Amino acid sequence: MEALMRATETLKNIRETRLSALRPPTEFFDFNRVSRPADLSQATHRISYNTRYFSGNYGLIVALLAVYTLIANMRLVFAILFLVGGFAAINRFAPDPIQVGDHVVTQKSLYTGLFVIGIPLLWFSDPFSTVFWLVGASAILILGHASMMEPGIESEYAAVQESV
Repeated sequence: MEALMRATETLKNIRETRLSALRPPTEFFDFNRVSRPADLSQATHRISYNTRYFSGNYGLIVALLAVYTLIANMRLVFAILFLVGGFAAINRFAPDPIQVGDHVVTQKSLYTGLFVIGIPLLWFSDPFSTVFWLVGASAILILGHASMMEPGIESEYAAVQESV
């Protein structure tokens, strides 16, 4: 019950901090502000400003892409659930050695068996390609959007406000 209360408190804290930084979709998808940057300096300035300004929206994009990768790679989900469930089951149901026939099964041997089955299962589910796809897709979407969106009028006042 205490863990549920901590999880609820953590979600509330995330909602207050991160989701309060979300910009409205009309501002995030404002096609009137889309233009090609003139040079690399302007693109760098736009990326610097827009990644701070739209940080909540970009975080939501990364979270949605992460959910998509987990839905698309069910082998990875199965491998993670197998390993986490195995750890939880061993800790809960076998804290002491168990006598099975003539053999004594210890917690160490159960963990060894879990690793012998779980690590190859995890390896064949391609976690590295999933992580690299997530990083690449996020980078392309975020950097593409941030470099193509012209900063609003308030960006001119942000430099003045920082110097004061």
